[in-house]
Amino acid sequence: MSRIETRLRELNIMMPTPPAPVASYVPYVIVGKLVHVSGQVSVDASGGIKGKLGDAIEVEEGQAAARLCGLNLLAQVKAACGGDLDRVKRVVKLNGFVNVTPDFSPIPQVMNGCSDLMVSVFGDAGRHARSAVGTANLPLNFAVEVDGVFEIE
Repeated sequence: MSRIETRLRELNIMMPTPPAPVASYVPYVIVGKLVHVSGQVSVDASGGIKGKLGDAIEVEEGQAAARLCGLNLLAQVKAACGGDLDRVKRVVKLNGFVNVTPDFSPIPQVMNGCSDLMVSVFGDAGRHARSAVGTANLPLNFAVEVDGVFEIE
């Protein structure tokens, strides 16, 4: 079993099936040693977390939504790496979009749900640059969307 698969098991993380694109784009593009992963929303087998932060959704549920995005990012990266997450050398950058009401401001805390997952899985290689942006709406009313760039071997 690979190092990262062992770590996922220790963290009791079950990898989801990589979500299929819902429009005209591909889930990831590899350029040189970088994997650019398209935005992954807060969806899982139950349907996911939808709605606006600051309305029906509180920070903790927003963090869970961001974590779901992170799991979907990892599923896409795993597919890009032929099933071997040990090929990931570094999480380079995450861009997070949070579906918010106009007065909701703890957007960075919501994005920590994804960022903390990357550090838990990859250790220091999971530390990354990041943007966290509040937005008026997201596709299909999902609570969070995150895209990312990963360096691979």
